[in-house]
Amino acid sequence: MHGEYKVPGGKLVVVDLEVRDGRIADFRLAGDFFLEPDDALADIDAAVNGLPVETDAAGIAAAVRGALPEGAQLLGFTPDSVGTAVRRALVTAPGWKDFSWEVVHEKPVSPRMNLALDEVLTMRVGDGRRNPTLRLWEWNESAVVIGSFQSLRNEVDPEGAARHGFDVVRRISGGGAMMMGANSIVTYSLYVPASLVAGMTFADSYAFLDDWVLQALRSLGIDAVYQPLNDIAGPHGKIGGAAQKRLANGGVLHHATLSYDMDGQVMTEVLRIGREKLSDKGTVSAAKRVDPLRSQTGLSREAIIERFIDTFSNLYGAVPGSITAEEYAEAEALVASKFATDAWLNRVP
Repeated sequence: MHGEYKVPGGKLVVVDLEVRDGRIADFRLAGDFFLEPDDALADIDAAVNGLPVETDAAGIAAAVRGALPEGAQLLGFTPDSVGTAVRRALVTAPGWKDFSWEVVHEKPVSPRMNLALDEVLTMRVGDGRRNPTLRLWEWNESAVVIGSFQSLRNEVDPEGAARHGFDVVRRISGGGAMMMGANSIVTYSLYVPASLVAGMTFADSYAFLDDWVLQALRSLGIDAVYQPLNDIAGPHGKIGGAAQKRLANGGVLHHATLSYDMDGQVMTEVLRIGREKLSDKGTVSAAKRVDPLRSQTGLSREAIIERFIDTFSNLYGAVPGSITAEEYAEAEALVASKFATDAWLNRVP
């Protein structure tokens, strides 16, 4: 069996192994990482050999960590990444280039319609009725988008939202509230089959699915990094955040919002951002938590989106795609039955 895992911001970890009598055998680790001392490679191989095939990624990582000699240095990979690569080998997980990818960037629609399209397109990828897809959002009005499990009254100041022209909607994924000013952010969604992230922890899958956007940001001169669990950040602060939803049919929705331009004062008047959250992020000002792309690049929003599309297409061989009339109609029906209803918005009052 063969497994590969590209460490976000790091190196490629490659494993080859066999399974005998329910245990890992003939295990070999390889990759373009750095490791000192040199003979620690044999220690890692020995630690994984003989483990039961049911051992999870954390258990494999613990075995590797326990076998490393004192003072060993792992550069570009970690014991956890070895565990992920092993699990991917055992479930024969495919890589990015094993799929035919499409990129969709279409007309502006309402915030509710964007949320409904996320659910419809994820379901269709899970059912095998659509190729895995990257979609760049466009929308025709501003909105606060709260996470699936957030309390409406705790997250949003309704008077502030109304005063500044922000609708309030709820998405199907978890995570925090996003203040999405029209033409002031860059939002994208990935609709992928669960097999792409098979063998990964949720935390690993977040960074794995956003590695391409880190490469795009770095090509624009931004020293972007991923901060667990779901933040994309630069040297001066947070740029954006990601969220996920996994459907029962095997479709995975991964979407992220990056700030292009923002008014920090407006954000504090629209969102109820508590002191506890700010202190956890190591800052005393909500406005200072977000570092917009416009100030860092000097580029138009359209130019940044174009770079995102070019980077993703060059990495994974994606081709331009579109949303069908049937998919739009299905999303419109879902807006009426779910996303535009008070019952959905107030599911957590």
